[in-house]
Amino acid sequence: MLDDQDRRLLRQLQASDTLNIGALAARAGMTTATVSRRLARLERDGIIDGYGIVIDWRALGYSVEVSLRVTLDKTYPDAFDAFIAAARKIPQVFEIQTFLGRVDVRLNLLARDMAHYQQLYRASILTLPHIADIEALMMVANVKNSESLAL
Repeated sequence: MLDDQDRRLLRQLQASDTLNIGALAARAGMTTATVSRRLARLERDGIIDGYGIVIDWRALGYSVEVSLRVTLDKTYPDAFDAFIAAARKIPQVFEIQTFLGRVDVRLNLLARDMAHYQQLYRASILTLPHIADIEALMMVANVKNSESLAL
């Protein structure tokens, strides 16, 4: 599916997705026309899902990151759908993941400080529907945060 040139392009994009086409072509050893065609194909094929920025939320005053492991009361047929729909409405929840196993859902959220987290937890999290059990994990350090893989 991917050839060596595609992998070379993807490695360069993983290293820095802010490169313009000319710089990307130079680093990958290709012409700008070739890079443009290949990027368009990789995007069309869904291999490149998007481009983005990384915001340092701590610099904006969000110093507390919490991961909540939630087990749902699955005696309700709509437990997952109702829970996820309600959780999506909480602006501080930046990630929602579902799992197979003892934990059904994990919510990751950001708060300004512990008082803000406590307010969010009481006013927003505990009011989510169909919670059977919940465990909070406070992030101490982010040792590795990368979506890059070796190509």
